[in-house]
Amino acid sequence: MSYALITGASSGIGRHYATELARRGYDIIAVSNQPEALATTAEELRSGFGVDVRTMCIDLACPDSARTIFDECEEQSLEVEVLVCNAGMLLFGTLVRTEAERLQKIIDLHCTTTTLLVRYFGEKMKERGRGKILIMSSSTAWLPYPTISHYSATKSYLKSFASATWYELHRHGVSVTAVFPGAVDTPFYKLSDKLRRRFVSLGVMMRPETIARRGVRAMMRGRRRLTPGLFTKLVVVVCALLPARVLDLFLRLKPIKELLERV
Repeated sequence: MSYALITGASSGIGRHYATELARRGYDIIAVSNQPEALATTAEELRSGFGVDVRTMCIDLACPDSARTIFDECEEQSLEVEVLVCNAGMLLFGTLVRTEAERLQKIIDLHCTTTTLLVRYFGEKMKERGRGKILIMSSSTAWLPYPTISHYSATKSYLKSFASATWYELHRHGVSVTAVFPGAVDTPFYKLSDKLRRRFVSLGVMMRPETIARRGVRAMMRGRRRLTPGLFTKLVVVVCALLPARVLDLFLRLKPIKELLERV
């Protein structure tokens, strides 16, 4: 049996990735550190699409989590044809005011675990001559972002990593797709429902199911990159062209300086 393995599959975009792939007939390996939400997601996929769903409840920020996942798949003879590295976390705060332990956690989650999952499962895909990998980066990968310096830096790492591994693997029948979403319509932003709906209608924010649907479609087509949404594409272009000096001048504005001093 061929499976699609999705990290962070119990909520947000990851849950929609699992749904999209189950709709396409893939059996699912759902990985998350949220046991109750994971069980609910698994039951919904089984009843909704009639697919086999295996769950792994594990803290993906642990440096050895990728090896644990890979070994369990090998022991159960689960052939992973699709790998979606989606799990992530966002921390707001200037670097010197962020706890070192939390910095280590986000680096391990985004960089270490993703790198090792692609290393282990990518080798098996290369041996079989087929496979698809999707890596969730972010539009923040294109420019330094004060107050989320650690987040944007890890996403920049994933941007470079996904591009390099595409060159290494695509000749062996294995595609690597990087997705660069902007703002996502979730309660995380603590906006009113009315304002969130307005931002979605304007294209400033995107719904997680839309990102997942477009991400899966891009992956299936073997695309190297996807930046979903016109607004996000414009932001990425501007960020890529913006001189660093402009950002420094912006940060000297009094309201911005006061904000940075509080976080």
